[in-house]
Amino acid sequence: TIDTKGKNTKISVRGRHDPCVGIRAVPIGEAMLACILLDHLMMHKAQCGN
Repeated sequence: TIDTKGKNTKISVRGRHDPCVGIRAVPIGEAMLACILLDHLMMHKAQCGN
């Protein structure tokens, strides 16, 4: 990859990175559902008031 000045550089990744999302499927699904429900609640309040 390149840096902000256009020079070649290497990316070093530190930390824990799980290649398999299957293990985290339930928490990911819960987070997605929470975002969707909040989005719909906000749309309902914007259209209908309290």
